[in-house]
Parts: sequence; C-alpha cells; structure tokens
Amino acid sequence: MKVLIVDDEARVRKAVRLLVDWDAHGVDEIEEATGGYEAIQRMRDDKPAIVIMDMMMPEGSGVDLMAALNEFAGTVKFIVVSGRGDFDFVREAVRNGGIDYLLKPIEPEAINAAVAKASAQWRVEQQERNERQKQSIKLNEFKPVYGEKLLTGLIDDPATAQTSLRKLREERLIPETANTARLGLLQVDASDTQLQERFAFDSDLLHFAIINICNEFLLPSQRGVAFRHWGAPTEIVIIVWVAIEQLPVVLQDINEGLFMTLQRRMHMGLSSAGAFPSAMPVQHDEALEALRRRNALDSNGYVHQLADHSSGKRVSFSDCEEEWKVAVLSGDADQLHAASGRWLEAVRVSGHITPTMLEEYKTDSLLFCARQLREAPGRQAGDEAGLLSVEELEQKSPYVSASNFSLQAWREWSYLLLRELSQAIGQRQAQEKTKMSDIAGFIEQHYQSELSLQDIAKRFFVSREYVSRKFKQEYGINITDYISGVRIDKAKLLMVNPNLRISKIAEMVGFHDEKYFSKVFKKQEGVSPKTYRLAEPE
Repeated sequence: MKVLIVDDEARVRKAVRLLVDWDAHGVDEIEEATGGYEAIQRMRDDKPAIVIMDMMMPEGSGVDLMAALNEFAGTVKFIVVSGRGDFDFVREAVRNGGIDYLLKPIEPEAINAAVAKASAQWRVEQQERNERQKQSIKLNEFKPVYGEKLLTGLIDDPATAQTSLRKLREERLIPETANTARLGLLQVDASDTQLQERFAFDSDLLHFAIINICNEFLLPSQRGVAFRHWGAPTEIVIIVWVAIEQLPVVLQDINEGLFMTLQRRMHMGLSSAGAFPSAMPVQHDEALEALRRRNALDSNGYVHQLADHSSGKRVSFSDCEEEWKVAVLSGDADQLHAASGRWLEAVRVSGHITPTMLEEYKTDSLLFCARQLREAPGRQAGDEAGLLSVEELEQKSPYVSASNFSLQAWREWSYLLLRELSQAIGQRQAQEKTKMSDIAGFIEQHYQSELSLQDIAKRFFVSREYVSRKFKQEYGINITDYISGVRIDKAKLLMVNPNLRISKIAEMVGFHDEKYFSKVFKKQEGVSPKTYRLAEPE
C-alpha cells in the first residue's frame, strides 16, 4: 500500500513519517509532496491509496486538491491535517472524500487511528473493485462466446434457430430488419505454420484476430457480422443482411485487410441469398462446397461460388494403382519416384484439381497402403520397428485445404508413402524367409521327435496353412517331405555302422514303423535300406 504526505513544511512531513507505525497498517511505500499541484502530479504517476495533507498550503489548498483529485481518483482516502478547528473546513473535507480531520499538533494515537481507519476502508473497497473487475472480465469473455454459439446454432441446430435468433436480437447482435441474408465462409489454413507461429500456436488468438479484421468491414455499417463456427475448428462464418449483392466485394475487401495486417489472403466460399435464418444450413453447405470444388491450380481468385467451378476431367486413382504395386514390389527408387507422381502429373495436365479430389486421392492412397500391408505375408501393419504406420503417414500428408496448393509437397508425400510401404513389405519378406529358415533348423535339431505340421505351426505362432504354403515356396517341397528327407539323410549316415539293425536306425531317426521307414527310404533313394547298406563301400 502506498501513502502520499502533502505539506509545505518539511518538519511536518518528517513528523508524520515518525509518528505512524506504517508496518502495522500494511504501508510499504511513502512519498512526499510540498504542495497541491505537485501532489496532483504525483497522484497521477504513483496512484497512492492514502493521502495525508495539510489543509492550508501556499500552492493549492487541501480542499482544492481534493476537489481536483475526485475527478480522476475516486479510490483515494484522505486524512486532512490543519492548525485551525474551523467547521467549514471539516465540512468541505468530508464533502470531498476526506475520512478524517486532525488538528495540529498531531497526536500519535490520533494519526495512527486515522491511518488504520483509512487503510482498512481502502482494502475493503479495493477488494470490491477487484471482484467487480473479475466479473467484468468474465462477462466480456463470455459475451462473444455466447453470441458465437447462438450464431453457430443458426447453422447447426435449425430446430432452435428461432429461439437463438430472438436472443441474438435481444443482445442487439442482429437487427430486427434482417430477414434476408447471404453467407461467406472463410477457412483458416491449419498448415500455415508461419502464421500460427506469429500467434504462438494459439488458434483461439488467431481466430480472434481474423474475426476482428472481418468485423471492421461489417460492424461499423451494421451490414453483418463475422463469427467462429463452433462446429468446425477452422471455419469463420460471415453473414451480411444489408446490400447482400455486394458480399463478393466485401469479401475481397476483407481479404485485402487480412493481407495488410497478416500478410495472408484466405480462400472464401460464397452462398446465394436466402431467407434468414432458415436458409443458413443450406447456405453454409453451399459455401463449403464452393471451397471444396475450387480449382487449387488457379492462384488468382480467393472468393469462390459453385457456379464458378466446373467439375473438370476426373483422373481416377485406379489408373495408376497397378504401377504403384509394381514399384512397391520392386523397391527401386526410380520406379517409386515415377509412380508416386503419376496421378498428380495427370491432374496437373488436366488443369483442374480441387480439395475434394485431393481428399479422395489421399484416401485412395492410404487404402492402397493398408490393403497391400494386409495382403502381404507376415506380421500385421504397424508392427515393423522403425517404419511409419498408415496413421502416421496420413498425419504427414499436406493439408487438403491449404491456401497455396503445392504439387511438390504432394509428390514428396506420395513418394514417402510408397517408399515406406515398399520397405515394410520388403522387411516382412525378409522376416518370413528367416522364419522358414528357423523352421528348417528346428526340424534339423528335432527330427528324432514326433513332428507334426500342427505342432510346428503352434510353436512359431502361425497357421498350418501358412507354414505349408510358405515353406513350399521357400524350399520347393512340402514340409512333410522335408522332414522325411532329413530323417532319411540321418539314417544313411547311421547305416555305416554295421552293428545297428535297420529297425533300430528307423527308430533313432523318428520312424516307429520299420516297414514305413523302408517305404519312405526306397521312395527317396530308389532302393531299400538293406540294399543301400549292402551297396555301401566298406
């Protein structure tokens, strides 16, 4: 708390300083002034809570000082000190806000009581002022949001549109005469990191700035209003109900205002005129569709109507799908580069590409990747360490509704897509080859045991059908014949020992039936085990 002592006599100012127990009253700053005019200037600069002043001074009396200060400082508490017990002076002091009147010489008890009274009253009033300020801030913050949500309801909730309209008119946000309107729709480019960085990536602050710029062209003439569409994070809606045929010009003027302030121009969709507010849902969809169907290759126009855009020649993603598949399986960088730009180049040559077409292209590309991963052998999509998942690839795609279309950015994303897919499939193929090698190694070590296709599949966490198919692809024979071949090869080695009977050798290599062993042996070697042993050189 700050106190200002005003007296033309230095000894009086010093006496006041010494007599008051400032710490007990919460006073941490004490300033001095020698006259009324100096005191006024100090109060303007320092804003003290309490002023202790002499009633009679050569430069501006205490009454003159209080009268002047009441014009701009209603929170100051005055303690008047005078050498005269004149009731008229007391009356003037009370009338102008003084809360205590002390006679010289000043008594310590009296001035401390006066300061205690003044400081206590100032704290109570200051707390009330703070509460009122907080309520005012909350109300000021609430009103725009409240109004925007009511305005959003005119688009998103037709059932309550009339109720919202009544409240908006009560708040004087929309005039009673607004019965016909036209709608413009501005989309904020969420991928514009430079603009986002200027606002510390605070989207609320960015939207607030853009809406303020828009309303500078609308509110002074009461022709309309701009507000944030709470149902779509990047949309700002502009409604006009006065001179609605001039909305295209108004939107162009707003864009120039945005460029002057933010160095950005933004694409805006434009609806036709309609009854207000019943037509607003349809008008919003119309303006949004105008934005979605704008030609991104045309960098000259920023205000778009549906009538301005033809559908153009559509280039199907299926036209390049087979080339994508071949490039992915090849893993060749040149083929991947060529394939990744095929659809985009075809669209560029056609001279027409829209955000809708880009959205479809992105969807088709990601579905292609998901399908290839699903059909590829091995682990499920996203299991490959170090490779991007389909979801991560989607997040890395360029922003479909970017203000400035970049063919190069889309080419780079498409190449990233194919490269990651090719690496994922290649890694799976390597993993599957390793897995079949592991199975073969397992058979080599456990050929003496009872080995079934079901047991092997269970051990390696794959299906029987998968093991059977992949093993034959890798080794050229089915897994049952491979097991038999390993056992027969081991049996041939054991036959060198003349002390081992054929039945014993059969049992040692995993055959529990000598006859079946002989049958398999003869099928593989062309002779019976006995004949093979007799033919073996000593």
